[in-house]
Amino acid sequence: MIVTLTLNPSVDRTVEVETLARGEVMRALSVRVDPGGKGINVSLALANHDLPTRAVVTLGGAEGEHLVALLRDTGIEIVPVRIRGSIRSNITVVEPDGTTTKINEPGADLHPDELAAIFMAIRNGVQSADWLVASGSLPPGAPAGTYADLVHQLAGSGTRVAVDTSGAALKAVVSACPSLIKPNRDELAEVTGLRMATIADVVDAAARLRDLGVGTVLASLGADGAVLVDDDGAIHGRTPTVSTVSSVGAGDAMLAGFLAGGGSGAGALVEALAWGAAAVLQPGSRMPAPDDIDRSAVRLERQRTSRREGVAMPP
Repeated sequence: MIVTLTLNPSVDRTVEVETLARGEVMRALSVRVDPGGKGINVSLALANHDLPTRAVVTLGGAEGEHLVALLRDTGIEIVPVRIRGSIRSNITVVEPDGTTTKINEPGADLHPDELAAIFMAIRNGVQSADWLVASGSLPPGAPAGTYADLVHQLAGSGTRVAVDTSGAALKAVVSACPSLIKPNRDELAEVTGLRMATIADVVDAAARLRDLGVGTVLASLGADGAVLVDDDGAIHGRTPTVSTVSSVGAGDAMLAGFLAGGGSGAGALVEALAWGAAAVLQPGSRMPAPDDIDRSAVRLERQRTSRREGVAMPP
């Protein structure tokens, strides 16, 4: 069982346009509405593969009720935590070449009693769970150390914690020593203060985070694939470049695939890359299904874990 936490969920409206022209009136080519939030995306990807998943989700306002309706019949076990404010409604504009423009609302303020209720729901929800995935931005009112507090609270419970976040929340959680973090290239540079010009730079930065106590680092690099650094060393993997339909949720699909593949080692990285590559071919934030996955296209290469000259990444 994999449990996900989404503190800042949303209802996501994706609008496809011929060209995004600022200040102009445009006619949409298509519109779709999906449940949103990084943790929810992870659960949707797992559920699409008939893997058991439970989603702890904050719900409030009319958009909260809309989100419940969107998640009905998805196969996800929902653990709702009611809040006073309304959850977000986000807008994504996609152009034919895959260029994606997102407008995300900040989300509802979380009060201390609501955070306490969320923590209790998690403690109850992770019983017998292999992983808790804490992912996404923190809403207003949630301290930067919220995910770090979760890691501390679940220490010794038998449930490993994977965190996918950014900014102050990512910096705070590193010192809590989570089992897994999944930064992208920019987030890895921000949290380490290092320049990410080569694959070797990424490996070096991930190794530094492991020196600080992080168990595994899965760094997503967009078209450059991903780098995995864990107890077995470092691996860089990638898939052939494809014409992106929508990049929304690709990192969440990657994380879901990695955990579905066992959460460690080369086999899990293959799953991660295959699921992530399949996600960019889906419309909106739709998660890939088993028939969408092509593992044969994944290529892996072992990397040195000490600082070396690397191959420069494309700009």
